[in-house]
Amino acid sequence: MANDPPVTVDVMQRVRPGKEREFEILLEQIIGTASTFTGYLGSSVFRPSEEASSEYRVIFKFDRLENLKHWEISTERQKYLTQAKELTINEGTFSIITGLETWFTLPSKPGVKPPARYKMVLVSGLAIFAINQVLALLPADWLGPLPPLVQLAILILITTALMTYVVMPRLTKLLAWWLYPNH
Repeated sequence: MANDPPVTVDVMQRVRPGKEREFEILLEQIIGTASTFTGYLGSSVFRPSEEASSEYRVIFKFDRLENLKHWEISTERQKYLTQAKELTINEGTFSIITGLETWFTLPSKPGVKPPARYKMVLVSGLAIFAINQVLALLPADWLGPLPPLVQLAILILITTALMTYVVMPRLTKLLAWWLYPNH
């Protein structure tokens, strides 16, 4: 798994004026098709926040880099990219993020370089420590009958899920001033 990590693909695309509706339909088709591929974990679409802007940000998540590559080389995706050329201003930008960087993405600041590794380690470590302290306060009776290794695996899964979906998105936003001082 170390050589085939989970990945996040960040796509920035500017849409031609008057082609927004067609682009939205195509985007729905792309996401629908991507969701049928092995390892697809989900997508998020960030539409232009200002009327004057035409830039969309689309995030795709896959469980493994290998599964992302299968999607990227698929004939379906190639067909969609050809169709998108008619609706977009340029080729757009694509970036692939793996590892801790996926916990440190700011939807409001696309294309921003991840923070320094020591900052990621510090914030992640403090968050994991806090989560584990809270989990230690909960009654563990429901884990009692399980073998210690299974108990540990369950606690790690809970911690990881909380980190990914609850704690890190909020902490990243809250600490953006320190994590991204120049932005």
